[in-house]
Amino acid sequence: MENQYDLESNVIDGQGKQARLKKLLRQLNQGMHEREHILAVSLLAAIAGHNTFLYGPLGTAKSLISRRLACAFESKNYFECLMNRFTTPEEIFGPISLKALKEDNYVRQIEGYLPTADFAFLDEIWKSSPAILNNLLTIINEHLFKNGSDRIDVPLKSLIAASNEIPEENQGLEALYDRFIVRMLVPPIQNNATFNQLLNSKPSAEKLYLDQDLIISNHEMQQWRQQIQEVQLSEETLEAIQQIRQRLNQAEQEKKKKASKTKKGTAETATTEENAEEEKEETPSIYVSDRRWQRAAMLLKASAFCNDRTETNFTDLFLLKYCLWTTPENREYIAEVVDLIISIQANKQTGTDFIQLFSLEKLEKEILNLYYYQEDIYHTVVLENRNEYYFVNINTLDHINPHFKNLISKNINIIEHINFYIPIDRKINESFHPIDYLGNEITKYNIKK
Repeated sequence: MENQYDLESNVIDGQGKQARLKKLLRQLNQGMHEREHILAVSLLAAIAGHNTFLYGPLGTAKSLISRRLACAFESKNYFECLMNRFTTPEEIFGPISLKALKEDNYVRQIEGYLPTADFAFLDEIWKSSPAILNNLLTIINEHLFKNGSDRIDVPLKSLIAASNEIPEENQGLEALYDRFIVRMLVPPIQNNATFNQLLNSKPSAEKLYLDQDLIISNHEMQQWRQQIQEVQLSEETLEAIQQIRQRLNQAEQEKKKKASKTKKGTAETATTEENAEEEKEETPSIYVSDRRWQRAAMLLKASAFCNDRTETNFTDLFLLKYCLWTTPENREYIAEVVDLIISIQANKQTGTDFIQLFSLEKLEKEILNLYYYQEDIYHTVVLENRNEYYFVNINTLDHINPHFKNLISKNINIIEHINFYIPIDRKINESFHPIDYLGNEITKYNIKK
C-alpha cells in the first residue's frame, strides 16, 4: 500500500518517527554538551546511508559522538582506530593469516576489523598512508573488500571520520573526501553556562543502555532507506537547490577567471600579492560534484521522512550547509548562500522576511534540535528567559486560550508556519507585542483588545 499523508496528524501510515527519534536522541545526548545538533544530523546521515566527516580540534568529543551513534542501531559490530602515518593495513583490515600464507594464499583475518564492521570511526583519517586510504575508498564506494581471491561484501552502514585538518590538495584524496556527504564543524564548547556544566559533570559514559523499542533494527534500517527514496523533493526545494547551485557555480567561475587573468599577468588585471590574497578571500574556490548534489538531496528526503513528511520543504534545506563545503574558507560563504536562498523561499511561501524577523542561525538550531527535542507544542513552552508562554502558529490556534485566539485572529495577519509566543499571564485588556522564541518582542505585530 502506498504511503498516505495525513495533513492533520502529519504522520505516514500512523508511524510517528519524529516522536521516536526525539526520545532516542534525548537518550543518546545524556551527558553531552552542545553536541545535540551534531548527533541529530549524524544520525540522519546514518539513516540515509551516508558517511560523516567531523572537523574540529582535539578533545571535542568526536569519538564519543561516533560511539553514541552506533548505540542507536541494532548492529553491534563497531570498529574504531586512531590513525597516523605509521598505521599499517593490518590494524585496519586485519592481520595476515599465517596458516593461509603457508598454502600460498594471501588472506587476512578480518573478523573484528573494518571489513566486518557495521559502524566505524576513523580518527585523524588524513594522516594515514595512501595504501590504506585507497582500500578504504573501495569499501566506502562499493561495500566490497578483496581478501585474497575473494571479494567480500562489507556490512558497513555508516562511517564517521574525524580530523583537525582537511586533506591536502593534489594528494589523490579528493575522491575519498567526496564520499563523506555530511561534514560538520565540531568546535569547543561556546556557551559559558554549558562549559560550567561540563566542569561539574561526571565523565560521559561511552556505552549507553537505550530503551530497546527505540533502537533501530536492521530490518527497519533497510525498510526506511527504501521509503526515503519515495519521498518527493518539492518544487520549492528543487527551485532553491537550483538557485544555490547557480550561485556557487558563479562563484567558482569568477574564481577561475581571476586566476586565469592573474596567470596571464596582463597589465589590466595585475595585482599585488596582498590584493590577490584579498580576491582569494572574496571568492572562495567551490566545486560540488553531481554525486554530492544527488546524495545531499537524499539527505533532504531523509529529513522529511524522519519528520513524518512525504515531501521536503524549505526547513530541510539547512542541511545543505553540512553537505556542500570543502574547506574552512568556503564553509562560511556556502552557509551565507544557503541562508539567503532559504530566506527567499520562506518569504515566497509565508510572506515573511526571515532575515528581518529571525536570526537564521538561531532558526536553524531550533529546527535541527527542536525537531527532536521539543515537547508537544499544543499547550505552553518555556523560553530561554525561563518564562512560560503560549506557543502560537496557524496549526495550533485551536489549542490556545480562546481569548487569545480571538485577539490574534482579529488584530494580526497570521501567516502559516510563523511561530511566536504570548506570556500565559498576559491580561487580555492590554495591548502588547508577541514574543519570538528568543524572548524578544516582535514589534511589527501589535495585539489589541
